[in-house]
Amino acid sequence: MTSRRMIERWRPWAYVGPALVWTVAFFILPFLVMAWVSLTVHGTGETLSAANYAQFVHNESYWRALVNSLEVTAIVTAVSILLAYPFAWFLAEIVPERWQRLGLMLAVLPFWTSYVVRSYSWLLVLAENGVVNNALTGIGLLSDPVQMANTRFATVTGFVHFFVMLLTLTIFANLKQLSPSYRKAAADLGANGVQIFRHVILPLTLPGIMVGAFLTFVLAIGDYITPQILGGNNELLMPQLIMMQIGRRGDFPLASALALILMAVVTLAYFACARWLRIERA
Repeated sequence: MTSRRMIERWRPWAYVGPALVWTVAFFILPFLVMAWVSLTVHGTGETLSAANYAQFVHNESYWRALVNSLEVTAIVTAVSILLAYPFAWFLAEIVPERWQRLGLMLAVLPFWTSYVVRSYSWLLVLAENGVVNNALTGIGLLSDPVQMANTRFATVTGFVHFFVMLLTLTIFANLKQLSPSYRKAAADLGANGVQIFRHVILPLTLPGIMVGAFLTFVLAIGDYITPQILGGNNELLMPQLIMMQIGRRGDFPLASALALILMAVVTLAYFACARWLRIERA
């Protein structure tokens, strides 16, 4: 009896054990090592120093990189939501069910393309002699090509192309879960189409919007490839700043401090979204 009780007591830990070991080995321990390294000073061996964090606060180019990252991420998230919601609505409400699976498959096609290839493709499209400029000058709307590559606009475009599909999937899943009885009840109470959407459909699909928005925020603010390829070096973002410390200066302590600051921003965004979602669900 005692052995059986022991087995029952430790069985849950046996189930969770592999996940705990994986989390400790590949997240908690590396995080603690990075936190310790961030408290050292490059080239001096000094430890338990906040010099790297103070350098971030006092160096305008450093905290400006964080501001740039937040601005780009906010724009990408907002534009992606505005484009993804009508698309998801069209797939869920207008397209017949027998064609919805094909529509979703076509929607996620960008996920099947290499991230680097997709970014370079947009660079060719937006270049001075690219598809867009050649088309606009060819039909006479522009006399000279417009600078679109190596700008914030190019970075946002590359991000939006990818994240619209991610948000479409999360919003579509939410829309398909809605029971038609909600709309019928609202219509019976005298609500018109706009009121039904504003007071019934939109609040009930906010969880899907917020899940997709948070994933977009996390992936966009930590992305290095798209800003590097499409944005060039005209605007410094946090991932580029971190890579500069590693690749050019070999300053791992400062890079660790910058990475932890970026992680803190993502953590704050998570708690903000989680709290807001709980209020909406209530």
